[in-house]
Amino acid sequence: MEERAGRALDFHVTMAAAVAEVLGILSVRTGLRTVALAGGVFQNALLLEELLPRIGGYHVLLPHRVPPNDGGIAYGQAAVALARMVHSQHA
Repeated sequence: MEERAGRALDFHVTMAAAVAEVLGILSVRTGLRTVALAGGVFQNALLLEELLPRIGGYHVLLPHRVPPNDGGIAYGQAAVALARMVHSQHA
């Protein structure tokens, strides 16, 4: 069991390092320093715990009021539909 736990930890550490590296590359190319960590993958506490210290220079946005997975997608779809309805009524 310890070997599995070690491999799982290594995987999470490697993924966090890879995400941080990609963010660094994108930041150099775009100049952006804000990142939204949303989606079901960021419900993984270990991944988030490993990633956050690696991206300390970024303004990090985390979901608080809307779920980071499918519920958040549905919320966003409803918000877009409402905005389109309001826009079409005023056009």
